Amino acid sequence: MGDGGARRAGGESAGPADGARAANSGERAALRAGAVAQRAAKEVRAALRPFTIPNGITLVRLALTPFFVLATISRDHRLALAIFVFAGLSDALDGLVARVLGMRSLLGSYLDPIADKTLLVTAYIALTLPIPGAVTIPLWLTVLALSRDFLIVLVALLLYLGAGVREFPPSVLGKFTTFFQVLTVAVVLVANVTALPEAAVMACFYVALAFILSSGVDYIRRAAALLEAIHNDQRA
Repeated sequence: MGDGGARRAGGESAGPADGARAANSGERAALRAGAVAQRAAKEVRAALRPFTIPNGITLVRLALTPFFVLATISRDHRLALAIFVFAGLSDALDGLVARVLGMRSLLGSYLDPIADKTLLVTAYIALTLPIPGAVTIPLWLTVLALSRDFLIVLVALLLYLGAGVREFPPSVLGKFTTFFQVLTVAVVLVANVTALPEAAVMACFYVALAFILSSGVDYIRRAAALLEAIHNDQRA
């Protein structure tokens, strides 16, 4: 009976200590959770960081788009060429500044390609407009280029909604396509400032066309292969 009383006494004396340890453990867990939440919030704010030098350069490039259109329509080809060259230099500059100063941001990763694509698509449309005496981009090339871009956006949307794919990096063909699309705009602008051989201009058009078609087919092939791989993983 004495032993039972001792056990009960020991149990009663251990209870408050266990409760204190549990309370301390709970407080430490809460502090750790709070610290993790604060770090996560800080990382999100750092990733967004809308007001950075690279993002400012990108916004300037985006703001130049309507001025490029006005210069093209008013047949001020020198100004249009200067704006296009400045936009290209700013594209290289914002990436360099972001890397050197450590100012990469989530907003910038979305804003930079949007600014690039906006200027490129706008340039194709503006330079396709029939302007008497001016060198223009053929309508068929512009239609196929815009159709490819629409197809890429549509497939990316379907991959995201249907399979949850958030990232689908461009292929080497896609990068070459963008390069020759930019080169096409530059060649047309230069041809409106100074005389260029017609054969060289037409060659640029057809090379751009070849990459537009091949990269579009390759994009569909890669998307189909990715969906097939996801489907096989789900069945496994």
